[in-house]
Amino acid sequence: MSGGHSVIVVPVPELEDYITSRTAHYDASFLSTDPAFVHAHITLLGPWLAEPSQADLDAVAAIMAAAEPFETTLSRIETFPDGLIYLRPEPDEPFRALTAALMNAFPHCPPYEGRFPNPVPHLTLDRRAETITPESVEADLRHLLPVRLRVDRVDLQWWANHDCHVRESWKLGKRR
Repeated sequence: MSGGHSVIVVPVPELEDYITSRTAHYDASFLSTDPAFVHAHITLLGPWLAEPSQADLDAVAAIMAAAEPFETTLSRIETFPDGLIYLRPEPDEPFRALTAALMNAFPHCPPYEGRFPNPVPHLTLDRRAETITPESVEADLRHLLPVRLRVDRVDLQWWANHDCHVRESWKLGKRR
């Protein structure tokens, strides 16, 4: 069982069916019943604060209000050295800029607990295994790729066994 953690993400609903099926395969306790929750996402900052204050939420809102919506494409499947199979958004600079702004506002919450000094924006698809390869994942997704995504919203998600839900959502370029 997971105690849970929060994550600030860009939802990618176009890949929700695939990611939901992979989540169900590995651990169905992370399937959300919240209709606003999108399992398919690109992480901007996580884990984040378990109990953010109103000032923390306002700081994120200000960062998102200062960022303009943007377009990106997910088309190229890549693999990290640890076997994680993912899609990298192109361009990825707007994601890096949002992550940098969040890191500046919350230096005590480094992305991925500081395990990766220069985190690569990505959407996790699966992990390499005996029957799972980048080629098999690509074959599964061939009919969906490329995904052209308009990024205009960022969500604060809570991930915990039997309790995945959206806690907050912000529009890019607009004050709430």
